[in-house]
Amino acid sequence: MTVPDANALNVSRETSERLRTFANLVHKWNPRINLVSKRSLDDLWVRHIVDSIQVFRNAHTGDLWADLGSGGGFPGLICAILAAEEQPETKFICVESDQRKSAFLRSAARECGIECQVISERIEHLDPLDADILSARALTDLTGLLGFAERHLKPGGTALFPKGANWKKEMQEAAKQWNFSYDAVTSLTEPQAVLLKITGVTRV
Repeated sequence: MTVPDANALNVSRETSERLRTFANLVHKWNPRINLVSKRSLDDLWVRHIVDSIQVFRNAHTGDLWADLGSGGGFPGLICAILAAEEQPETKFICVESDQRKSAFLRSAARECGIECQVISERIEHLDPLDADILSARALTDLTGLLGFAERHLKPGGTALFPKGANWKKEMQEAAKQWNFSYDAVTSLTEPQAVLLKITGVTRV
């Protein structure tokens, strides 16, 4: 596994060390709780970490960033690691209903020396989070994500949803139930994939 250096990642040495610590923790915990697929573990840096970094790079500043279905920490904990130095005023919340994955997230945040609240609840049971930035990766289809965005994103906030090659089909389906504005940013790690930056979510 090739580990990019700080310059390649466009981060400071301190942030690079935190990312390395996090990557080592994923390797340590993965055999027990399957944070990422075994097949993608060897390509952890590009498939998961760099993919999450680009979410952070496309976000505006805000007081509260909520990551839904955080799982192994992608993109939420990676974004929190970058924000610790670059955007320290932003509070991070990771929502993960799986208790074992929540335990990993808390342990990883502690060992990486960052502040991140982990909520072990189902997303639909939470009181509205009123987040400035909402992210979710590989959680559900866009129609479902927009339902979460309507509940947990504050007016004027931005949702950041990485989507794969079928994103246009998901957009067509979502438009049957939701009004929204979007910008599709081509993924740096997968040319057919995009990062959807979504605002103005309302029901049709």
